[in-house]
Amino acid sequence: MMDPTTDNAGQTGHPGSPRAALEALRAEIAKAVVGQDPAVTGLVVALLCRGHVLLEGVPGVAKTLLVRALASALELDTKRVQFTPDLMPSDVTGSLVYDARTAEFSFQPGPVFTNLLLADEINRTPPKTQSSLLEAMEERQVTVDGTPRPLPDPFLVAATQNPVEYEGTYPLPEAQLDRFLLKLTIPLPSREDEIDVLTRHAAGFNPRDLHAAGVRPVATAADLEAARAAVAKTTISPEITAYVVDICRATRESPSLTLGVSPRGATALLATSRAWAWLTGRDYVIPDDVKALALPTLRHRVQLRPEAEMEGVTADSVINAILTHVPVPR
Repeated sequence: MMDPTTDNAGQTGHPGSPRAALEALRAEIAKAVVGQDPAVTGLVVALLCRGHVLLEGVPGVAKTLLVRALASALELDTKRVQFTPDLMPSDVTGSLVYDARTAEFSFQPGPVFTNLLLADEINRTPPKTQSSLLEAMEERQVTVDGTPRPLPDPFLVAATQNPVEYEGTYPLPEAQLDRFLLKLTIPLPSREDEIDVLTRHAAGFNPRDLHAAGVRPVATAADLEAARAAVAKTTISPEITAYVVDICRATRESPSLTLGVSPRGATALLATSRAWAWLTGRDYVIPDDVKALALPTLRHRVQLRPEAEMEGVTADSVINAILTHVPVPR
């Protein structure tokens, strides 16, 4: 798993450069969220790749606060949807509303028409409503009454979910899971980080008032577009491309899995590896970039066999074993 705290990301950017602007997000978000550098970096990678992020963790580990802090540190429009069992698809996408004055129907946009959509506790709503995001996430548009309506650019869905074994949750369909570029697990904080969190609260930190916590916009949509253009120029050798394919094909042959990584997943791993290489100051991708992003990019795209689950096998352990056995290009 990628760990920006041990990399040289941020040391190669110059003041005013797109890389420096995106790296400044980490310091800004740290004013509100303690000890979640890998998750912060994952969100930045998703922005660079025009992808979406699924954040999974038990209640109370700052999943929502993390996304809100990111939105505050970017000069982007953001909206939040609290997913509940009674939420309807039209509550997310919008609907046609009859106007008695004009005797016509007019479209009332839903919260999905924004730059950064926080889909809070997405697995607490039934699959029908979950699926309302499929077209938005893949096509960057919403079709209502046969009329496609484009979404703003940039557009990112940051969805939070509780572990599936918690009460009142609905597992996300495979088709929707595959639409997420990354699945980031948010662990419980270390003892030192938890002490830091409590110390901040004792000093008056209010997670509902990020402005008072000093979180300020440090990057713009223009910075993001310039960064995406730079990432697109990052070189990928044929050997690295073949390495990505070999890793993904190995998941399809694993005896522990009933579902391996699709070609869309292989494309996603190539894209995230490229973005990570650029963030760390290189204009070419190396095997370590692929390894760093393999878990968050692939863990939600595979499905374990029931007997493997009963033996305590996890998606992460299967992918780690594959990374150990697939030959690394030199």
